[in-house]
Amino acid sequence: MTALSITPALSPADRKAFLLLPWSIYRGDPNWVPPLLGEVKKLLAHSHPFHRHAETALFLAKRGGKPVGRISACVNRAHLEAHKDGAGFWGFFECEDSHETASALFDAAGTWLRERGMKTLRGPCSFSTNEECGLLVEGFHEPPTFMMTYNPKFYVPLVEGCGFAKAKDLWAWFVDKPAFTPPEKLWRVANRMKEREGITVRPVDMKRVEQELELLRDVYNKAWANNWGAIPMSAEEFEVVADDFRKIVRPEYLLFAEVKGRPAGFSLALPDYNFVIRKMNGSLFPFGWLKWLLNVKKIHRLRYITMGIVPEFQKRGIDAIFYIETMQAGLKAGFDSCEMSWILEDNNAMNTTVEAFGAKRSKVYRIYDRAL
Repeated sequence: MTALSITPALSPADRKAFLLLPWSIYRGDPNWVPPLLGEVKKLLAHSHPFHRHAETALFLAKRGGKPVGRISACVNRAHLEAHKDGAGFWGFFECEDSHETASALFDAAGTWLRERGMKTLRGPCSFSTNEECGLLVEGFHEPPTFMMTYNPKFYVPLVEGCGFAKAKDLWAWFVDKPAFTPPEKLWRVANRMKEREGITVRPVDMKRVEQELELLRDVYNKAWANNWGAIPMSAEEFEVVADDFRKIVRPEYLLFAEVKGRPAGFSLALPDYNFVIRKMNGSLFPFGWLKWLLNVKKIHRLRYITMGIVPEFQKRGIDAIFYIETMQAGLKAGFDSCEMSWILEDNNAMNTTVEAFGAKRSKVYRIYDRAL
């Protein structure tokens, strides 16, 4: 067999090969959604504010000069400060169906992290739980929804064959149109809770978007502070995300909850833009925008991306109220299904709530650990 080499992706040619490798790995896979290269480049660039609190490295595997695998390694100081668990992260993993190649990539990332004092190799996270994370282990039957990951089935035995064990599973839930209309009982419970607790729910005010986004960041960081693997977002990081979301957010799906006038939570859903993105082959130019305009109104699925409720206001039914409001807005706009993703496997309160709406678990994503 041709000799394998693993080298840091430092040169412009190697960084380009790193970016374009997925087109080789997924050739012929009907469920793959090509990433928008401009967005990947933006995250990898050292000018991205994420890198102000992180150190990262990219590695490229070549066999006979041909790129056959890639991986990133990341020391995230924000994660270490929050969790103090000595975890370093791997991500952006793509690989030919070869144990030799996968093992060499993980060893390269692990060595780099061990040299920087890390005790655990955790992933996939590209680069953190605030971005794409998790290896798809169940639910290969359809393309991923917007901002969710996808990988070939053979990645599962590759990763586990390299000594990784499950750290945490992330669940995706699917709701189709028959279940899209909340049961009458949930309506009654939600209305009773709103009246009893003084809960009000409103859409984002786009006329005050800067103040609204700062409120969203504050609530997000408070609501997720105690969640497994959660990392607070800096104002600079959040601004990058907000710039993108300003272009695609729909006010009726970005909701805020207040309890007697105090900020209590937020909820965000978006149309499943992957329906359009998969047609663009990684680029908005020269014809990507045209494809977007021609196809965006054909999207019939929502992705319920995230929800956060400030700890002191949890267990008051705000999550159910958010779901009801979002589903009603979706039905009115012509959407007929929704993926709720992702939810931690042991978030019993939220998993129980979505199941009560008739949701069925449709996909499982896994984050793995390996001792260094």
